[in-house]
Amino acid sequence: MGEEIDRQSFAPEDYERFDERLRSCMVALREVLARPGFGAGPPSIGAEVELGLVGPDARALPRNNEVLAAMDDPSMAPELVRFSLEYNTRPSPLAGRPFGALRDALCEGIATAARGAAAIDGRVAAVGILPTLREEDLAADAISDLNRFQALSDGLKRLRQRAFVIRISGREPLDMTWSDVTPEGACTGFQVHLRVPPQDFARTYNAAQIATAPALAVAGNSPTFLGRLLWDETRIPLFRQSIDDRDRLVGSRGPARVPFGHGWLRTGVEEILAETVALYAPLLPVSSDEDHIARVTAGEMPDLHELRLHNGTVWRWNRPVVDPAGKGHLRLEMRALPAGPTPLDMAANAAFLVGLTLAFAQEDWMTMALPFRLAEANFYRAAEYGLSGELLWPEPRPPSPRPRRAARVVMDLVEVAHRGLIDAGVETADADEMLGVIDERVRSGLTGARWQRRVLESLEPRLERDEALVAMLERYLAHSASGEPVHRWPLS
Repeated sequence: MGEEIDRQSFAPEDYERFDERLRSCMVALREVLARPGFGAGPPSIGAEVELGLVGPDARALPRNNEVLAAMDDPSMAPELVRFSLEYNTRPSPLAGRPFGALRDALCEGIATAARGAAAIDGRVAAVGILPTLREEDLAADAISDLNRFQALSDGLKRLRQRAFVIRISGREPLDMTWSDVTPEGACTGFQVHLRVPPQDFARTYNAAQIATAPALAVAGNSPTFLGRLLWDETRIPLFRQSIDDRDRLVGSRGPARVPFGHGWLRTGVEEILAETVALYAPLLPVSSDEDHIARVTAGEMPDLHELRLHNGTVWRWNRPVVDPAGKGHLRLEMRALPAGPTPLDMAANAAFLVGLTLAFAQEDWMTMALPFRLAEANFYRAAEYGLSGELLWPEPRPPSPRPRRAARVVMDLVEVAHRGLIDAGVETADADEMLGVIDERVRSGLTGARWQRRVLESLEPRLERDEALVAMLERYLAHSASGEPVHRWPLS
């Protein structure tokens, strides 16, 4: 999905050819996966962070093209809407001090983006949803000027046929319709990539599905949208609903375009990619001229362009990635974490999620002790209620699962995540530093979402909601620039 395409509109024959080539990709993938040694190599991690742009007034600044031009940095790219952009870190080995390296890379990338924004009197905000967004910031002309973004919007509208319906519960519930996909652009996330050996993919993927709920509960950073107080991580339902291609008004069925999943993975990556091809209509039917089968027969790694492009238009919260670089490898893209509040917070969130995933992957009993539908329910409870939510947590002995408060689960899992990291070769000092942030945060109860809520509450007795959100974001930006993790930020 990061690649630009050469047009915005497509003919019926484009979809027919794309479908044929998807099937060819799957045949080629099966052959590649059967090769001895495919995907072999040391584990590594990388990340992408989406950043909001704001002006001197703390409002959305829809000028990402100018910011990118000022930076001229290939690690930066535009996002769906004009007031956001994306920074991609270089992958680094998991062994050693990967999370300290990730923190440093995020510091460098955000500083680079900030310098680019300063050239047009703008600033950068690492936050799950900009608190100061207004409806006019999400008009149709907010979409960035790239073919793939406009084609994506057109493709989703073509499938849906009607306006997009967004309904989010919370203290101040939201019920609205939107004519296009621009609300998705309000969601700025932090995606972590973990290289996974093919033979370990199924158990690692399942482990990540379980680990995501507690990691999300302690990482929430999106409590508002369009001036309303909603979920701790409002980005989760907003993203899911804003690009839902199902026409719910006429009873359309089928899987959501942003799914948690449809069951525990049983075999490997081919299973989940075959499901993606079978269940989801193509949005961007751009075909290459590569002969996938001929390249496989020649012993080469095919590009699998159509499969990778199609997979990029199904936004699983944990998504498989087939990377054809070199001899090819597999990655697990963990997409549920929000951007911000600081590089250290994000690196700590990544360490907790990766450590839990690696530890849980060694515990085969967990998928038997936790029905998949309850793992999905845990995910949404964590997004809505954060640390105060109740999770149905698996236990090695019956009864399982058992209801437990998310904060207590996270406290108990810090040591589990630590073990997962150490066993993977992460240096003790790196694991200690990052998981120490998680431990302190959960004990303080002050996540990014909770900090935003509490500061807003302190401001509203003397300010209107709109003014209070601006004042709160100004404080957020100042504290974020200090580098101190959010649980140490003052509330006044």
